Amino acid sequence: MKSFSESYRAAGVDVTAGYEAVKRIRRHVERTRTPGALSGIGGFGGLFRPDFSGMREPVLVSGTDGVGTKLKIAFLMNRHDTIGIDCVAMCVNDVVCCGAKPLFFLDYLAVGKNHPEVVEAVVSGVAEGCVQAGCALIGGETAEMPGFYPADEYDLAGFAVGAADRAKIPDGSTLRPGDALVGLRSSGLHSNGFSLVRKVFNVSGRNINMRISELGRTLGEELLTPTKIYVKPVLSLMEKVPVKAVSHITGGGFYENVPRMLRPGTAAKIERAALPRMPIFSLLQRQGSIPDHDMFNTFNMGVGMCLAVAKEDANRAVEELNASGEQASVIGEITAGDGGVEIC
Repeated sequence: MKSFSESYRAAGVDVTAGYEAVKRIRRHVERTRTPGALSGIGGFGGLFRPDFSGMREPVLVSGTDGVGTKLKIAFLMNRHDTIGIDCVAMCVNDVVCCGAKPLFFLDYLAVGKNHPEVVEAVVSGVAEGCVQAGCALIGGETAEMPGFYPADEYDLAGFAVGAADRAKIPDGSTLRPGDALVGLRSSGLHSNGFSLVRKVFNVSGRNINMRISELGRTLGEELLTPTKIYVKPVLSLMEKVPVKAVSHITGGGFYENVPRMLRPGTAAKIERAALPRMPIFSLLQRQGSIPDHDMFNTFNMGVGMCLAVAKEDANRAVEELNASGEQASVIGEITAGDGGVEIC
């Protein structure tokens, strides 16, 4: 007898829609399969056999995050195939700050009503993010929660596990005043500050598809741009240049995230003129009358990842990153101090 409950369906949960969603997402999950992935989706747990060869002292590194109110933009545009990239990016970009290669990923999707085509679109983005990060999507959960979420809305969160060799973790212990800070260009807002963004632009179904000449595209297209995944270029750089510390510039901007890479007795100086000039940040600040401090305390300001290297290694680091397809530049330096950040 097939699994079906008319009583549960009357309460708003359609288990058959769930089965259809699982059927749809299998091909996307298969794209992410790596040699360590031992199981497909549908089991009670995802199985993964790690390969620690070449590591003297393997350390597992985990990270978890969601997408936040950027989801509201996906709802308004009825586009759901990129938001999963954001979810993966927010997790794996954190993990790679510890020098860890992401091994596997799991997602949690809570929906007001199970629309299999929407679930498929979301998971296709998660799968794409995993491919970009080089990790396997080995499991997840879709929960239909009528009455808790609106029928056409959902929440999305994820969990990544990676591995690093303990001796090679860039923990900031070797930071010295004079070390260079290298910034990697972001793809835009990434997935932070969207409560403020939506307030400033008064985001609604009426203006989301409005083309803005300063951006060169519609407001919705700009806001829904996926978070850039830095895993492969950063790991590649670490094999060629000693990277002393890494910071993922996410919620809290420069003032909260850069200090997380510093050791006692050091501080950071960021040169405003060295940062990429991206129209979305200028437009936000002007339209919202946002003070400079709040901009740098909320948004990435064009830099998604910040790496500390010795001054003599800075040019090579920039060259290696640019050769891998990134847009990198020296954006500041490590100074003596109490862990603060100066924007000058």
